[in-house]
Amino acid sequence: MSSRRKSATIIFHRDGDPVSRSLRMPLWLLRLGMIGGLILAALIVISAVLFAPIVRTAARVPGLDRRIERLTAENLQVTELADRLSYAEERYEQIRNMLGGEVVPEIERRERTLPALSPVFALAPGQPRCFAEGPTPPRYWPLSESGVITRGTVGSGSSAEVHTGIDIAVAQGTPVRATGGGVVSATGDDAEYGLFVRIDHPDGYRSMYGHASRVMVALGDSVQSGEVIALSGSTGRSTAPHLHFEVLLDGRALDPSTLVSRECTYGDILVRGG
Repeated sequence: MSSRRKSATIIFHRDGDPVSRSLRMPLWLLRLGMIGGLILAALIVISAVLFAPIVRTAARVPGLDRRIERLTAENLQVTELADRLSYAEERYEQIRNMLGGEVVPEIERRERTLPALSPVFALAPGQPRCFAEGPTPPRYWPLSESGVITRGTVGSGSSAEVHTGIDIAVAQGTPVRATGGGVVSATGDDAEYGLFVRIDHPDGYRSMYGHASRVMVALGDSVQSGEVIALSGSTGRSTAPHLHFEVLLDGRALDPSTLVSRECTYGDILVRGG
């Protein structure tokens, strides 16, 4: 470098080449080149900092596209499953109706403006009455059919849901009978048990019949053992026609299957008229 002429000489020498080449330039031009190089380097660094997030985001786009495609496919599967579930529910309703799911239409209970008929007995000639007369503790099977017990009693000490009676699967519209003689202490439509009948019997016994499709008695009626008090159904919290049957003694739930007997043939059919 020469300071007298304020210039600089750059010598280029290649290995193995005996001749060297030199380049002389003014000092101000060299300084200008250095400043320009620094500015260029700074611009490169700033560009890298500013555009790095954009580059990373662009790199994620293919992955996001694949995820969107996967979510779209899963959404289609959910839609197909929902359609299949809807179809299954329609088929279940059809089968239920074929089995008698809507045999007994719901009717509006009216006030008794006319004198009620006395209970009608249909008894074969010479056949003795199967049921005891008057108020009696629960002792008879509450259905005209044997039915199938699909769920038993579950006490509060179990980890399962408490169940204070038994569930008996029967066809829609099966006659539900008083398991003993007594007085109807409650009827109504409950969110859990649907249409129900409750009967108070002597000696502190009480029976309850739930999920009925139709109630045949009214509050305060005196009923005999075996009298038809309701028709089975699937009202309330129920998935299929069945009878929920409870027996309580002084407010404590008992296992009805250990108390009632199925020996009665129901040859005598007691139906309340009116």
